[in-house]
Amino acid sequence: MAMDLRQLRYFTAVARERNFTRAAQSLNIAQPPLSRQIQLLEEELGVVLILRKSRPIKLTDAGRLFYEQALQVLGRVDQMKDATRRVGLNRNRVLSIGFVASTLYGGLPSLVRKLRQNVPELDIQLLEMLSIQQIPALKEGRIDIGFGRLRHSDPNVVGTVLREERLVAALPQDTSLARDPAPLPLAALAGQKLIVYPKEPRPSYADQIINLLQEEGIRTADVLEVREIQTALGLVAADSGICIIPSSARQMRSDVRYRIIDSPRATSPVILNHRAGDTSRYLDLVKQLIRDMYAENPVWLEANNLRAPIAGEEGPGPSGR
Repeated sequence: MAMDLRQLRYFTAVARERNFTRAAQSLNIAQPPLSRQIQLLEEELGVVLILRKSRPIKLTDAGRLFYEQALQVLGRVDQMKDATRRVGLNRNRVLSIGFVASTLYGGLPSLVRKLRQNVPELDIQLLEMLSIQQIPALKEGRIDIGFGRLRHSDPNVVGTVLREERLVAALPQDTSLARDPAPLPLAALAGQKLIVYPKEPRPSYADQIINLLQEEGIRTADVLEVREIQTALGLVAADSGICIIPSSARQMRSDVRYRIIDSPRATSPVILNHRAGDTSRYLDLVKQLIRDMYAENPVWLEANNLRAPIAGEEGPGPSGR
C-alpha cells in the first residue's frame, strides 16, 4: 500500500504521546487499527520506526528523522488548505509578501507603510526568500506577491519589471580601486577576487553577475560564493574581495567603498510577481501604490536607477536571460 497522510498523522501522534493508548485516544480511534497502520508504514519503508518494548516507547534514529519530516509535510498540507480556502472564497485578509533582501533598501518599506495606512485591517506578512523560491511559493499559495530579481518564463506567474536598478561595486577601503570616486569600468574587475551571493539555490542573482562579466569577456581571479548579501559585504569589509550589489543596498554598510559600474548593461531588475488570474483587490492596490510612489520620484528611486522605471507594464513572466 502507498503511504498516506492518515498514516503520517497516526505516526506523529504516537511519536508525540510516546504511548499507543494515549495516541489512539487523541485520534479518537481504537488502538488495534492504529498499531496496524504504524506496522504497515514500517513495512513499506523497510525500517523500524518505533522501539515498542521500552516504556515509554522510543523512536529509532530513522523514526526521529521520519517524525521531523512528517511534521513538515503535515504543516505544508495545512498551509496549502488554508491558502486555497482564502483564495477560493476571496476572503484573504492576509497578504503574504515574499522579498529578496536587497529590496528592503529600495521601495519595499515605503510600500508596506502605505499599505498599512490604506488597509489597516490587513495582516501583512513579510517573508524573506530568494527570487527562485518565490515562483513555487506563489503557485502553492504560500505568498500572494513577490519582489525578486530573477526573470522567469512560468505561465502561471505574471512578472512585471518595475525598474532596472544600477549595479555598484562594493570595494575594500584603502585600495586603489576604492580611492577613485568616478564610475568603475567593468574591465577594472579583471583579475580581482569576486564575491557573489546567494550560494544556492540557482539560478539566482549570482548568475546574473557572473553572466554579465562573462558576456563582457572579463575574467576574475577567483569567485567566492556566500549565502547572503550581508555576508558578502562583511567579507568585502575584511578585504577578502569585491562584490557587485544593487545600488540601493549601499545603505547596508558604511565601512566599504561603493562605485557605480560604468556600463548600461550593469543593471538588475526589480520584478513584481503574482499568480496569473489573481483578481484580489489588494493586488490592485499594491500596483496602484507602486505607480503613485514612482510618480513621486523619491530620492532612492532617482539615485539608484539607470533608466526611468517602467512600473505598470505587465505581461506573462519575462523570459530569462
